Amino acid sequence: MSKFNNRVFGCAIIKAINSNYNADFSHQPRTLPSGIVYATDKALKYSIRNYWKNALNEKVFYSKSLTDEMSPRTLDQTYEYHFEEDPAKMDKKTRRAAILKNLLTRLDVRLFGGTYAGATNISLHGTCQITHGINRFPRNEIYSEQIMSPFRNPSDKNVDSTMTTLGTQSKLSEGHYVHHFSVNPKNIADDAKRVESDGLTQDDIEKLKEGLRKGVTYYDSAAKSGSENEVLFWVQLKEDSKAVLPSFVELIQINGTGLDREIDFSAISTLLVKEHIASEIEKIEVYYQKGITKVVNLPANSQELDI
Repeated sequence: MSKFNNRVFGCAIIKAINSNYNADFSHQPRTLPSGIVYATDKALKYSIRNYWKNALNEKVFYSKSLTDEMSPRTLDQTYEYHFEEDPAKMDKKTRRAAILKNLLTRLDVRLFGGTYAGATNISLHGTCQITHGINRFPRNEIYSEQIMSPFRNPSDKNVDSTMTTLGTQSKLSEGHYVHHFSVNPKNIADDAKRVESDGLTQDDIEKLKEGLRKGVTYYDSAAKSGSENEVLFWVQLKEDSKAVLPSFVELIQINGTGLDREIDFSAISTLLVKEHIASEIEKIEVYYQKGITKVVNLPANSQELDI
């Protein structure tokens, strides 16, 4: 299996129209103190893991699973479920290495890392790091609406009451969340070498791209209906490159609305055309829905592909 040794910088843009891509615990779209709507990195990672698990039949370790009694499994129970061995009963001298080796067989661990704090303690720095997504649409308009449940409120002591429970749901009128991400295969290189694992592979990268292109659209819950993958921008450096690129989040501009909406990459193009950066780039790929999404001012050497 061919190893992947290049570093990558990029961004994933998530469109939300009358949707709640990532709610807080009050069920409102998350907002910064400034009022700008944002989403955590966990929201994007969750959708990607869900896509791998259900669309690609990939075994995902850091994903909720239930026992026969329909209770969430503990970390050690999850390990036993995946690898058919109770970590508490493993040889203490070899337990950490054995658990590390098994964890690295899971795609989500190789890419996103994770902390194992159960029968032993292991911390894995994932090869793909994703930032919070910031809404780059100029307006941050959140609205709420009342909804009715078909059931009576159990706290209502009047058994003859005909009133059912009322609730509210909140959504963002329009948002375009920009998540910056980076990929560095060296983040797990030492751990992979220690347990004779392949590390990050080309196949892993193709599945990562697929998750970044399709995961949010695939996860179509009632609250997230209207949230879709809009753009994946992928800048792959040459294998021996030492270049470091800044976050792309604030370099993306969203102009106009509806059919006239444009996603403007001019600031990123200005950055990438600089000689000391351009010479370090192996390829640039841009995935979006042509005919629906209007992307302008891309770098001249970009390869435009369907999302």
